[in-house]
Amino acid sequence: MAEKKIKVLVAKPGLDGHDRGAKVVAHALKEAGMEVIYTGLHKTVDQIIRIAIQEDVDVVGLSIMSGAHIPIVEKLMKRITEEGLTDRLVVVGGVIPNRDIPKLAQLGVGGIFPGGSPFADIVTFIREHVK
Repeated sequence: MAEKKIKVLVAKPGLDGHDRGAKVVAHALKEAGMEVIYTGLHKTVDQIIRIAIQEDVDVVGLSIMSGAHIPIVEKLMKRITEEGLTDRLVVVGGVIPNRDIPKLAQLGVGGIFPGGSPFADIVTFIREHVK
């Protein structure tokens, strides 16, 4: 029996218009054998949650370059709890200052990957943490 592919949602929340990094990470995840759904730019948290439910993803990944990662993640984690998606792995990447990493972890983010994180680290983390 074939092993189920890990399904990852790569989302670009808010007004952040920089998506090159998200597209490159999505490509790296696909190359690693994962199924990837990319939302495109300017998605609301509610749209991201709706897509996560419709696609039945294992991982919700946010790419945030705008500096608004704390309020976006707070809203996302609230909606994840409301929708009963707490078994999904949440990862965040982009412009994430080191001082914000503990806060994101406290909010429930499983993996935090600041810009420049090696793709192999992201792939390995996802493989090791998807239930």
